[in-house]
Amino acid sequence: MAPQEQAAKAAPKRKAGVPVWRTGKPDAFLAAAVDVALAAVEGITPPATIGPHLGAKSEGDRLVTHLFESRLAGYGGWQWYAVLTRNSRSKVVTVDELGLLPSEDSILAPEWVPWAERVRPEDEQQQEPEQARQDEAPAAEQGSGDEEAADDDAEPAAGDAEPED
Repeated sequence: MAPQEQAAKAAPKRKAGVPVWRTGKPDAFLAAAVDVALAAVEGITPPATIGPHLGAKSEGDRLVTHLFESRLAGYGGWQWYAVLTRNSRSKVVTVDELGLLPSEDSILAPEWVPWAERVRPEDEQQQEPEQARQDEAPAAEQGSGDEEAADDDAEPAAGDAEPED
């Protein structure tokens, strides 16, 4: 095997679309700042809704995301996150972003489906009697209209006669 082929096989494959600088190890100083990340998340939710620290992952050069288990009712499997950053050669940690993210184990709402695609055969069966009633209604209106027309053509009754001059 050629040396170039061996080097190509030995190189780790990276995910498509992920820049090279995002695949590295997290900044050691920011990864150790779990207490700063926890304090920041406690600023947006009660401490009782925050579980244990799940890990830190690199998002770029001097940019680390800390993940905490969510104990928020109705959000099983979700994770609180705090994105921390710092300037080059600085030891001052800055909180960049906070929030709640779903994980692979999260319960999520189903994807939205247009109404036309959600109609089931049993839904259409329920509409058929309503349509039949709507079709019958115009027929009934036409019948009553014919009776009125017949009444107009009839000669007036004796008590309904108009007085002559």
